[in-house]
Amino acid sequence: MSNTQAMTYRRVGMVLQEIGMVSEEKVRSVLKEAEEFADEEMEHHEAADALEEFGAAVSVHADGIDSIHYAYADLLTDATAVAGDRVTITDVRLVEGEGELANGRFDTLEFRRNGKPVSISAEHFADDHFSLETACQAVLATADEDDPRSWCEVGFERKQYAGGDTVLVLATPEQAAALQEHLGFTFPHGVRRRRVRVEAAGEG
Repeated sequence: MSNTQAMTYRRVGMVLQEIGMVSEEKVRSVLKEAEEFADEEMEHHEAADALEEFGAAVSVHADGIDSIHYAYADLLTDATAVAGDRVTITDVRLVEGEGELANGRFDTLEFRRNGKPVSISAEHFADDHFSLETACQAVLATADEDDPRSWCEVGFERKQYAGGDTVLVLATPEQAAALQEHLGFTFPHGVRRRRVRVEAAGEG
Protein backbone atom coordinates (compact mmCIF):
# COMPACT_ATOMS: atom_id res chain seq x y z
CA MET A 1 0.00 0.00 0.00
CA SER A 2 1.56 3.25 -1.14
CA ASN A 3 2.22 6.17 1.17
CA THR A 4 0.92 8.50 -1.57
CA GLN A 5 -2.68 7.33 -1.24
CA ALA A 6 -5.27 9.59 0.36
CA MET A 7 -5.45 9.24 4.14
CA THR A 8 -8.87 7.85 5.09
CA TYR A 9 -10.40 5.83 7.90
CA ARG A 10 -10.64 2.86 5.57
CA ARG A 11 -6.99 3.09 4.61
CA VAL A 12 -5.85 3.23 8.25
CA GLY A 13 -7.94 0.15 9.02
CA MET A 14 -6.66 -1.77 6.02
CA VAL A 15 -3.03 -1.05 6.91
CA LEU A 16 -3.56 -2.13 10.53
CA GLN A 17 -5.18 -5.35 9.36
CA GLU A 18 -2.51 -6.11 6.76
CA ILE A 19 0.33 -5.79 9.26
CA GLY A 20 -1.46 -7.88 11.89
CA MET A 21 -2.27 -5.21 14.44
CA VAL A 22 -6.06 -5.63 14.38
CA SER A 23 -8.44 -8.30 13.19
CA GLU A 24 -10.58 -8.17 10.06
CA GLU A 25 -13.64 -8.31 12.31
CA LYS A 26 -12.49 -5.23 14.24
CA VAL A 27 -11.87 -3.29 11.02
CA ARG A 28 -15.31 -4.18 9.66
CA SER A 29 -16.94 -3.14 12.94
CA VAL A 30 -15.22 0.26 13.07
CA LEU A 31 -15.80 0.98 9.38
CA LYS A 32 -19.47 0.12 9.74
CA GLU A 33 -19.83 2.74 12.49
CA ALA A 34 -17.84 5.22 10.39
CA GLU A 35 -19.43 4.36 7.04
CA GLU A 36 -20.62 7.91 6.40
CA PHE A 37 -17.07 9.27 6.40
CA ALA A 38 -14.87 6.16 6.06
CA ASP A 39 -13.62 7.23 2.61
CA GLU A 40 -13.31 10.96 3.27
CA GLU A 41 -9.78 12.30 3.25
CA MET A 42 -8.57 13.33 6.70
CA GLU A 43 -5.68 15.17 8.31
CA HIS A 44 -2.66 13.31 9.64
CA HIS A 45 -3.58 14.02 13.28
CA GLU A 46 -7.02 12.51 12.60
CA ALA A 47 -5.34 9.37 11.25
CA ALA A 48 -3.37 9.16 14.51
CA ASP A 49 -6.63 9.41 16.45
CA ALA A 50 -8.06 6.63 14.27
CA LEU A 51 -5.42 4.25 15.62
CA GLU A 52 -7.24 4.44 18.94
CA GLU A 53 -10.65 3.88 17.33
CA PHE A 54 -9.35 0.67 15.75
CA GLY A 55 -8.09 -0.53 19.14
CA ALA A 56 -4.39 -0.26 18.34
CA ALA A 57 -3.48 2.74 20.49
CA VAL A 58 -4.44 4.97 23.41
CA SER A 59 -4.45 8.74 23.68
CA VAL A 60 -3.15 10.69 26.65
CA HIS A 61 -5.31 13.80 26.46
CA ALA A 62 -3.63 17.15 26.88
CA ASP A 63 -6.73 18.58 28.53
CA GLY A 64 -10.39 17.89 29.04
CA ILE A 65 -10.17 14.95 31.45
CA ASP A 66 -12.80 14.78 34.17
CA SER A 67 -10.40 14.41 37.08
CA ILE A 68 -6.92 13.09 37.71
CA HIS A 69 -8.48 10.96 40.45
CA TYR A 70 -10.38 8.88 37.86
CA ALA A 71 -8.76 9.43 34.47
CA TYR A 72 -5.61 7.41 35.17
CA ALA A 73 -7.74 4.36 35.95
CA ASP A 74 -9.68 4.83 32.70
CA LEU A 75 -6.47 5.20 30.73
CA LEU A 76 -5.02 2.04 32.25
CA THR A 77 -8.21 0.13 31.44
CA ASP A 78 -8.02 1.22 27.81
CA ALA A 79 -4.31 0.43 27.52
CA THR A 80 -4.74 -2.99 29.12
CA ALA A 81 -7.40 -3.81 26.53
CA VAL A 82 -5.10 -2.78 23.66
CA ALA A 83 -2.41 -5.02 25.18
CA GLY A 84 -4.79 -7.98 25.14
CA ASP A 85 -5.61 -8.04 28.87
CA ARG A 86 -2.49 -10.11 29.52
CA VAL A 87 -1.69 -8.01 32.60
CA THR A 88 -4.07 -7.31 35.48
CA ILE A 89 -4.16 -3.73 36.78
CA THR A 90 -6.13 -3.10 39.98
CA ASP A 91 -6.45 -0.68 42.91
CA VAL A 92 -5.59 2.43 40.91
CA ARG A 93 -5.49 5.54 43.09
CA LEU A 94 -3.87 8.95 43.19
CA VAL A 95 -2.27 9.92 46.49
CA GLU A 96 -2.19 13.69 46.84
CA GLY A 97 0.94 15.44 48.00
CA GLU A 98 1.15 18.67 49.95
CA GLY A 99 0.56 22.13 48.58
CA GLU A 100 -1.70 23.73 45.99
CA LEU A 101 -2.17 22.52 42.42
CA ALA A 102 -1.59 26.01 41.07
CA ASN A 103 2.01 25.89 42.29
CA GLY A 104 2.61 22.33 41.13
CA ARG A 105 1.74 19.53 43.53
CA PHE A 106 3.81 16.37 43.72
CA ASP A 107 1.43 13.40 43.88
CA THR A 108 1.88 9.64 43.57
CA LEU A 109 -0.01 7.32 41.23
CA GLU A 110 -0.35 3.88 42.80
CA PHE A 111 -1.80 0.63 41.47
CA ARG A 112 -1.22 -3.10 41.50
CA ARG A 113 0.17 -4.91 38.48
CA ASN A 114 -0.52 -8.64 38.65
CA GLY A 115 -0.93 -8.17 42.38
CA LYS A 116 2.36 -6.34 42.93
CA PRO A 117 2.35 -2.67 44.03
CA VAL A 118 3.63 -0.04 41.62
CA SER A 119 4.23 3.63 42.38
CA ILE A 120 4.90 6.46 39.92
CA SER A 121 5.57 10.07 40.91
CA ALA A 122 3.53 12.82 39.28
CA GLU A 123 3.51 16.61 39.24
CA HIS A 124 0.06 18.10 38.70
CA PHE A 125 -0.94 21.70 38.10
CA ALA A 126 -4.70 21.18 37.67
CA ASP A 127 -7.33 18.56 38.47
CA ASP A 128 -8.27 18.18 34.80
CA HIS A 129 -4.77 17.69 33.32
CA PHE A 130 -2.66 14.55 33.29
CA SER A 131 1.00 14.53 34.17
CA LEU A 132 2.09 13.44 30.68
CA GLU A 133 5.17 11.52 31.75
CA THR A 134 3.28 9.78 34.55
CA ALA A 135 0.46 8.76 32.22
CA CYS A 136 2.90 7.40 29.64
CA GLN A 137 4.85 5.49 32.28
CA ALA A 138 1.63 3.98 33.61
CA VAL A 139 0.66 2.80 30.12
CA LEU A 140 3.97 0.95 29.85
CA ALA A 141 2.95 -1.26 32.75
CA THR A 142 0.09 -2.77 30.74
CA ALA A 143 2.35 -4.71 28.34
CA ASP A 144 3.35 -8.22 29.34
CA GLU A 145 7.08 -8.93 29.61
CA ASP A 146 6.78 -11.68 26.97
CA ASP A 147 4.90 -9.47 24.53
CA PRO A 148 7.07 -8.80 21.43
CA ARG A 149 5.33 -5.44 21.06
CA SER A 150 6.36 -2.21 22.78
CA TRP A 151 4.55 1.03 23.44
CA CYS A 152 5.69 3.76 21.03
CA GLU A 153 4.78 7.43 20.96
CA VAL A 154 3.39 8.30 17.53
CA GLY A 155 4.75 11.32 15.71
CA PHE A 156 2.38 12.98 13.23
CA GLU A 157 1.70 16.28 11.51
CA ARG A 158 0.01 18.47 14.09
CA LYS A 159 -2.31 21.36 13.43
CA GLN A 160 -2.34 24.34 15.76
CA TYR A 161 -6.04 23.94 16.44
CA ALA A 162 -5.90 20.18 16.94
CA GLY A 163 -4.62 20.10 20.51
CA GLY A 164 -1.63 18.29 21.92
CA ASP A 165 -2.83 14.77 22.71
CA THR A 166 -0.11 12.12 22.91
CA VAL A 167 -0.89 8.91 21.02
CA LEU A 168 0.79 5.68 22.13
CA VAL A 169 0.61 2.62 19.88
CA LEU A 170 1.56 -0.96 20.84
CA ALA A 171 3.60 -2.45 18.01
CA THR A 172 6.51 -4.68 17.08
CA PRO A 173 9.50 -3.01 15.41
CA GLU A 174 8.30 -4.41 12.08
CA GLN A 175 4.80 -3.04 12.60
CA ALA A 176 6.16 0.36 13.60
CA ALA A 177 8.24 0.43 10.41
CA ALA A 178 5.15 -0.44 8.37
CA LEU A 179 3.14 2.34 10.03
CA GLN A 180 5.88 4.76 9.04
CA GLU A 181 6.10 3.44 5.49
CA HIS A 182 2.38 3.28 4.74
CA LEU A 183 0.86 5.97 6.97
CA GLY A 184 3.74 8.37 7.47
CA PHE A 185 3.87 8.10 11.27
CA THR A 186 7.20 8.52 12.99
CA PHE A 187 8.42 7.39 16.39
CA PRO A 188 10.65 10.21 17.66
CA HIS A 189 11.29 8.64 21.06
CA GLY A 190 11.64 5.06 19.87
CA VAL A 191 10.03 2.38 22.02
CA ARG A 192 9.11 2.89 25.64
CA ARG A 193 9.88 0.00 27.95
CA ARG A 194 8.01 -0.82 31.13
CA ARG A 195 11.02 -0.76 33.45
CA VAL A 196 11.85 2.89 32.84
CA ARG A 197 11.03 4.97 35.94
CA VAL A 198 8.42 2.55 37.19
CA GLU A 199 9.40 1.38 40.64
CA ALA A 200 7.73 -1.14 42.89
CA ALA A 201 6.21 0.42 45.98
CA GLY A 202 6.92 -0.92 49.42
CA GLU A 203 4.48 -3.36 50.96
CA GLY A 204 4.14 -1.32 54.11
